Amino acid sequence: MILKAKNISKQYRLGTVGTGTLGHDLNRWWHQLRGKEDPYLKLGAVNDRSSVANEDYVWALRDINFEVKQGEVLGIIGKNGAGKSTLLKILSRVTSPTTGSIKTKGRIASLLEVGTGFHGELTGRENIYMNGAVLGMRRAEITRKLDEIIAFSGCEKYIDTPTKRYSSGMTVRLGFAVAAHLETEILVVDEVLAVGDAEFQKKAIGKMQDLSAGEGRTVLFVSHNMASVKSFCTRGIVLENGNAGFEGSIEEAVSYYLTYENEVIPENLELIKDRSGSGMVKFSKFYLENRNGQIVDTVLNGETVTLCFQLVVKGISKNENIDLGFSIHTPENDLISVLYTSYQNNNLNINKAGEYLVKCSIPDFFLNEGSYIVKGRIECDKKEADWPKEPIGSFNVFKGDFFGTGKLGFNKKAKILIKGSWETVC
Repeated sequence: MILKAKNISKQYRLGTVGTGTLGHDLNRWWHQLRGKEDPYLKLGAVNDRSSVANEDYVWALRDINFEVKQGEVLGIIGKNGAGKSTLLKILSRVTSPTTGSIKTKGRIASLLEVGTGFHGELTGRENIYMNGAVLGMRRAEITRKLDEIIAFSGCEKYIDTPTKRYSSGMTVRLGFAVAAHLETEILVVDEVLAVGDAEFQKKAIGKMQDLSAGEGRTVLFVSHNMASVKSFCTRGIVLENGNAGFEGSIEEAVSYYLTYENEVIPENLELIKDRSGSGMVKFSKFYLENRNGQIVDTVLNGETVTLCFQLVVKGISKNENIDLGFSIHTPENDLISVLYTSYQNNNLNINKAGEYLVKCSIPDFFLNEGSYIVKGRIECDKKEADWPKEPIGSFNVFKGDFFGTGKLGFNKKAKILIKGSWETVC
């Protein structure tokens, strides 16, 4: 085991730096002198951004436990404010935990935020040496890797320019190049790669994969990009309000992350008043299922997504043909796509009154990341049965591994993703 975190907790006093007051410091010292527990460890609110602060203390992290093996790539995911960056700062020894301990074997290189460890007045070259020294590298080690670091960063032209004149993207490039090329056993990377362009993200992910698979380096990776996480990581931890909500395979962790935050309760569509049609068949509920059969409002493109339509049939003869259709739109109501069961010669097996659930599974879900709304319409023997004038549902799409290659950089203006078969004909 190259890294072990045991009962890691981090407490902050709201609105102040440090413990807050001299009185609190003296109180802590007095309890410590008598061999008693810090009295303020019994206080503190849960790290929940949606609640109002009613206490002076908050637990950014609470009782985090995990182990990482050599060569493993651990993804740490969770919504903003869940405690991901705090955990990485503790693991990188930027800050110390309030309680708990961390045991590591080897040196740790960290890239936590833009410009970490850089001095703006120093040139890129000088910052490479300074950053390497901070990481515990000898000058000879840094010199041996210098040309490789500069070439990877793509900052050759500006390497002797003070970094205060670098853009945020250039700073991230150089910082990542230093952290990835110096010979440390553990690499810690926060969301900063999102600052770089698509080309550099691809290059950085490839480099980290080489470090893990080829050199046996351990990587701790934080990102909100689920495509990067799924293609790169082998195991995942999901943080919820400062607690470890889930730990397991990266597939299970991503699925948990996309479903835990909000319980999705389908709305009663029968309450929609503005609708037309005979009413013999009506929409009653609509929701989406992911590939694990969980009801969700957020999906990943490239995965199988199932649209579920619950219907109420009030009266129908055996010979009537029901044609169910839906359309997907942008929030601005721009039409993306339409599908009816009749387009695929699909005759729904509905021949008497009752409730029915109709599912439409779409493999390799084709929509780019963004928000979408769904409208629905039903015909019975080509006569309108139900047409709600407002959307029957909505959902969000996150960036997934649509192409099956882990490649990123979709153009956000393109709403539809396509795949093709390629060949070169001489």
